[in-house]
Order: sequence, then C-alpha cells, then structure tokens
Amino acid sequence: MSVKETYKQTEEKMKKTVESAKREFNEVRTGRAHPGLIEGLHVDYYGTPTLVKELGSINVPEPRMIVIQPWDASVIPELEKAIMNSNIGATPSNDGKLVRISIPPLSKERRDEMIKVVKDMAEKSRVSLRTIRRDSNDRLKKLQSDKSISEDEYFKGHEDVQKLTDKYIKEIDHLLDEKSKQLSEF
Repeated sequence: MSVKETYKQTEEKMKKTVESAKREFNEVRTGRAHPGLIEGLHVDYYGTPTLVKELGSINVPEPRMIVIQPWDASVIPELEKAIMNSNIGATPSNDGKLVRISIPPLSKERRDEMIKVVKDMAEKSRVSLRTIRRDSNDRLKKLQSDKSISEDEYFKGHEDVQKLTDKYIKEIDHLLDEKSKQLSEF
C-alpha cells in the first residue's frame, strides 16, 4: 500500500462520515417542514417495510406543511400510522388522496434540547474523523517502519492526512452552524 492509496482510502472514509452526519442532521426537526423529516420513515406496505419516499411524492407547499401524495391511496392509513408513531411531533390528516402534515413550531426548551442533540452528533462525527486520521497515520507509520516509504514521504503523508482532517472537520462545523441557526429561528 502506498501513501496515495492510504490518502485515497482516508478521504473516502471521511467523505462517508460527513455524508452520514448530513443525513443525521436532516432528520433533526427544526421549526420548518422539509422532506427529510419523513423520507426515512418505514411504512408497512402489504407486509413489507417500505420507505415513505418510495410510496409517493413528497412536497413542501408551505414552510410548516408537508404533503404526501401516495401512488396507491390504500396506503394512506398506514402512512398516517407511521407518522403518528414517529417522533416528529406532528399529526397527519388526509382527504382520501393526500396526507397533510402540519409541523407545529418548536418551544424554546425543545429548540435548546435539539441544539444540544445536534452538537453531540457533530462531536461524534469529529471523533470519527479523528479516528480515521489516527488509523491512517498508523498505516503510514507501519509503511515507514517496513521501509516501504521514506521518512519524507511519511511526513508528507502525515501532513496531507491532517489537512484532510481539518477540511472535513470544518465541513462538520459548517453543518452544525447551519443546523443551529435553523433551530434558533422562530
């Protein structure tokens, strides 16, 4: 394994960590409606757990309203049940063709609680990035001790991995700032 391969593997793992953090952040409820709140919910569709996003189109016509238009109207009761059982804190209503979900505003206490949750998520992602960095540096150290790479290559690789880590930690911090701002809005 070379320094380039180690760098490439490190970058792929770090990208996956950031993507995972983005998905987690999208699932956190702010005061606004967005499809990410319900896309990941599973609905019992003819005995098979199916994602909401696979059962119909999801739209956000208003800042506090999500509308699901299922392709099969017979799934509406199951959709409502899945939404009620989720922890988004919203009650669905339907007119036989559409399911409407009104998102109530968050209380100040709930906002503060959600900001803490998001900060914890961000910290876990940072720790994950640092673990990936440590593993990469260990691989580089092993390559150097096996005389597969020179000391200069080791230090250059070490420096590149640190730059990658800084870059992706900045991304996590940016995601955290955005989500915190969303949660702070009324």
